[in-house]
Amino acid sequence: MQPKSFDFLHTRLNTPAPSGFEAAAAAVWREEAGTFADDVRADVSGNSIALLNPDASPRVMLAGHIDEIGIMITHIDDDGFLYFEGIGGWDPQVLVAQRVLLLTKNGLVRGVVGKKPIHLIKGDDKEKASKVTDLWMDIGAGKRARALERGVRVGDPGVIDAKMIELDDDLVVSRSIDNRIGAFIVLEALRLLAQDRPAAQVAAVATAQEEIGYSGGGARTSAWVLEPDVALVVDVTFATDSPDMEKKELGEHKIGGGPVLTRGSAAHPVVFERLVAAAEKAAIPYTISAAPRYTSTDADAIYLSRAGVPTGIIAVPNRYMHSPNELVSRRDLDAAARLIAAFCRDLTPDVDFVPR
Repeated sequence: MQPKSFDFLHTRLNTPAPSGFEAAAAAVWREEAGTFADDVRADVSGNSIALLNPDASPRVMLAGHIDEIGIMITHIDDDGFLYFEGIGGWDPQVLVAQRVLLLTKNGLVRGVVGKKPIHLIKGDDKEKASKVTDLWMDIGAGKRARALERGVRVGDPGVIDAKMIELDDDLVVSRSIDNRIGAFIVLEALRLLAQDRPAAQVAAVATAQEEIGYSGGGARTSAWVLEPDVALVVDVTFATDSPDMEKKELGEHKIGGGPVLTRGSAAHPVVFERLVAAAEKAAIPYTISAAPRYTSTDADAIYLSRAGVPTGIIAVPNRYMHSPNELVSRRDLDAAARLIAAFCRDLTPDVDFVPR
């Protein structure tokens, strides 16, 4: 990974942007895309699009969602304590005693998540898992009026206050890796393609609201507008090389072992085989995951857009998903970007995706 790209990744991971409030991270993404893409724009759904070869064919859509899980304020009490719900899928145990950043009309407000001390929890309740309703947020306001003066309102979103760090010379740890790195990878692939242009039109899309996109989120609307002939979705998947991960259910996917290619459900068989061929031709290691019902990615919306879009799914192994300390390998990010670029360069205007 080039230093410029790593600096871009660092900035993106540290930019708070929970689902439905992606504007700050999207602006960073578009600024970087503008240094090499032919056309860069945003839409009303919060998606950002960067194009190469706007008039070429076939049309390729590369999608990685830019949002992250977060929290939202639901109530401010008379003593200035804030109550909240999760934006996206949280394990409430992860939230206990965390520092948080709230995105308010007056800028960022810092706080901490509070819970009754263990000394005061009685009997069997000590063994029970915390619920979000057992928690609150303390911003040091002291009273409701002071919280309001600081710009805090019901509906304000927030994220865990956890910055990116490096472990060893290859591993990156941060919140928001799911799936800020997907949007990073599709733009890195576009950067590679800008240096050696394919015959195809390629649109990298940083999609919005995937973590809460129960009807497709921004992926659905952007696919409708772009009308792609083929799409690749980049997301994370469970790395199964840490303790207590069940390989019989999830497959065997190691940190640093290369991207994971999905079969089944929204993963089109012709696209899958072309990804395999591109990986093997470029000597890029990969593993395969099974999705017999649904993929829980943007692919579930894109492949049903309009008359149907042949879609492939490329995932990056990720430890500790939906926590403040998700962990991925820089080698896997590079490999995924190179695989996407190789796939796009192999496309010609007469490519046929009809399964036979």
